Amino acid sequence: MADNGQQRLLKVRDLDVRYPIFGGLMQRKVAEVHAVDKLNFDVFAGETLGVVGESGCGKSTVGRAILNILWTTAPDVEVKGEVLFRRGEQWVDLVGLGRRKMRPYRNDLQMIFQDPYSSLNPRLTVGQTIEQPLKIHTKMSKAERIERVGWLLDKVGLSVEQSNRYPHEFSGGQRQRIGFARALATNPKLIIADEPVSALDVSIQAQVINLLMDLQDEFKLTYVFIAHDLSVVEHIGTRIAIMYLGSLVEIGPAQEVYHHPVHPYGKALLSAVPLPDPKRAEKGDRTILKGDVPTPINKPPGCSFHPRCPIARAECREAVPELTEITPGHFAACPYHAEM
Repeated sequence: MADNGQQRLLKVRDLDVRYPIFGGLMQRKVAEVHAVDKLNFDVFAGETLGVVGESGCGKSTVGRAILNILWTTAPDVEVKGEVLFRRGEQWVDLVGLGRRKMRPYRNDLQMIFQDPYSSLNPRLTVGQTIEQPLKIHTKMSKAERIERVGWLLDKVGLSVEQSNRYPHEFSGGQRQRIGFARALATNPKLIIADEPVSALDVSIQAQVINLLMDLQDEFKLTYVFIAHDLSVVEHIGTRIAIMYLGSLVEIGPAQEVYHHPVHPYGKALLSAVPLPDPKRAEKGDRTILKGDVPTPINKPPGCSFHPRCPIARAECREAVPELTEITPGHFAACPYHAEM
């Protein structure tokens, strides 16, 4: 991956995630879901890397693999490869670290979850929710933690008087702001935002996105922003990475990828973005893909996109294409992209 002059904060190398499927009387492994397939990318300090793709392409799995929390919901998950996180002048591979060895890095790595209705504990007040990471990861006194909670609530547009209220007393947008405050509590370097606005009303989404950008500027945050809304990613992203069936098919500067996609899947995905132009459909600008997304249980050989690709060749069924640099910093995994 080309260097853009910034300091690398995260290096993902050959990340491979598989969920075994057990069956039969003896509950033996009978198949596996290949959720992420040999992923390679970097995240630079201070940037927002937008990760987009269809539902089920492995976006959220990548985010959880980076934070090493997949095992909390899927104890049998198989994770291979490297997730190298920079701390000072040293790199640490987060893959395979147990709960105790992972704890020192939790301060620097946080997550904003998709559903603000289920990501907050209904039995805890807002103040207790935000205070929890401070109790676990810092040596602050009770008074210092209370002061910090009030300060964080103010930063996300809420008031300290609301700290004694429970999650059900807030709207969806307010709950997501509480999630932001909780993620910011320990001064993280990297935040994984897993579709943080998809569960919100459109009228609220812009407010939340602007808040994320303001917080990034103030706290020098780095985001991996996972989403399926391409216009949101284009607005907030520094770079965009496009995934298909667990593989990275295109990555590059946000404006370039959004307005000039190279990979056939990237072109199809971006052509589906709604525009306020009723004549667009008449111009034939949309790329309509045939067939359905193959199952990750039985991925097609070679390029995973070849069964739906309008320019597929026989060679596409044999070898997995590598990411190659098309223009400075813009990579695509298609040797025949010029035919589009």
